[in-house]
Amino acid sequence: MSAASSSPAVLLATLAFGLASALLAWSAMRIAGNALARYRERFTAEAHLQLEELFLFMDPARLFVLNLLAVTVGGIGSWLASGEPLIALASAGALALLPRLAFGLLRRRRLALIEQQLPDALQVIAGGLRAGVSMTVALQQLVREGRPPIAQEFDLTLREHRLGLPLDEALDHLAERVRLPSLTLVVAAMRIANETGGSLAEALERAALTVRSQLAMEGKIGALTAQGKLQALVVGMLPLALLLVLDRMEPEAMAFLWHSPPGWATLAVIATLEVLGVLLIRRIVAIDV
Repeated sequence: MSAASSSPAVLLATLAFGLASALLAWSAMRIAGNALARYRERFTAEAHLQLEELFLFMDPARLFVLNLLAVTVGGIGSWLASGEPLIALASAGALALLPRLAFGLLRRRRLALIEQQLPDALQVIAGGLRAGVSMTVALQQLVREGRPPIAQEFDLTLREHRLGLPLDEALDHLAERVRLPSLTLVVAAMRIANETGGSLAEALERAALTVRSQLAMEGKIGALTAQGKLQALVVGMLPLALLLVLDRMEPEAMAFLWHSPPGWATLAVIATLEVLGVLLIRRIVAIDV
């Protein structure tokens, strides 16, 4: 009798547990779905702005799908290869940050290339002004004869001017898009020459000479500090290489480092000191011109 009476209770408890588990799983899936939707919206918005600034024509939604696929495959692959959930999470997090790092690298390379092209572009504009053409015609000549990315930026400036924006404001927008001190100096020189009635061609030639001298000085400083930058790279990679070598030579001794909380704390301290050392060396060799 007691067994017969306990059977419905066990069944009800099992059903209640199953229902609670299903509701919990549904809630977790809904929360995860909402979080993924918000992340997708933020990712596509930021990627759209970054792609526009870099003049890259790519669908941000497709880029999000590729990044999500890379994060999933990389995380699962790291877990299967290492058997450690922490390594899998670290790999997935690094892959999730990869688009932002790639955008930052592309932007820095684009700005460096624009700065290198700027003196020649100013000489082209100054030559057109000395030939008697207007600033707009000189900029059109630069767009036709120049190479990306500086030709793309000035082409966008001309498009804004053709849509009714004054040329001074269009040049200000150019300085806001391309945040380079040299370009800000050039735009300021152009505005001062226009307001004071001075020779704009001469002002542009002086600005081109100034930018060229600054680039030459930066190149010399970069050559002199190359050894320090290489030292930062060696300091950063040597402990990692040593850990891998010791793990191959003494796997049993190194297992305590990978599979225990004290070992994880030691790795965290090592990583912190590594980052601080690399940042300190790079700060020492970073010289502003």
